[in-house]
Amino acid sequence: MKAVIQSGGKGMRLRPYTNILPKPLMPVGSKPVLEVLLRWLRRNGVKDVYITTGYLGHLIRSFCGDGRRWDLRIEYTEEYEPRGTIGALSLLREELDTTFLVINGDILTDLNLASFVAEHNSHGGGLTVAVSSRNVKIDFGVLEHVNNRVIAFREKPNFTSLCSMGVYCMEPTMLRYIPDGIPFGFDDLMFSMLASEQPAHTFVHNGTWLDIGRIEDFQKAQDLNWDEDTPAFDTTPLRLEAIGLG
Repeated sequence: MKAVIQSGGKGMRLRPYTNILPKPLMPVGSKPVLEVLLRWLRRNGVKDVYITTGYLGHLIRSFCGDGRRWDLRIEYTEEYEPRGTIGALSLLREELDTTFLVINGDILTDLNLASFVAEHNSHGGGLTVAVSSRNVKIDFGVLEHVNNRVIAFREKPNFTSLCSMGVYCMEPTMLRYIPDGIPFGFDDLMFSMLASEQPAHTFVHNGTWLDIGRIEDFQKAQDLNWDEDTPAFDTTPLRLEAIGLG
């Protein structure tokens, strides 16, 4: 199976760190997030990877090369203007000719891809989204009202929702939704599918999911044990000279 890793963003939430490194090369423990993703994909049986690049993409290409050291085949696209999380796939229309994975380049997860893809295949739809439960605390008092009269009040409540993990399984038919030359995000894809009443499915994951673009998750990732006994991840030294910084 082919996988696309989205790595073209500027990582605004992690500045000033991403003034120097693109977000996928931010270190978690002793290695960059992107390498953790590549090793996870390889352990899950993926061998063909496309990395979409934009901001500081030359550092990503220098670090990953052709993927040979991970027993992968890596190819790249380059966005000269931002195309959005889904719009970047328009540069790979010819290559994505079978069921494929799309993964944000700033996540860490132990999602079992075999189970994820099997669920996707079972319903025969064009898109399956991996989702995970996320609890969000509102740091304000929340009022409910009808006709400007308060009917309920909760002080700093917690809300739990299923959120997209930034991992998708898609069929080539999904590419027809993507316009050429303009930004097109995952939200645009969802709105387009809902408007045309095309089914999108979910796969609930109860394990690890961190979005290192969020400061809280990035800090949490540093506290995890990234040794070789961890089932989803293993570690090798981050060689800064490989990306021109050492």
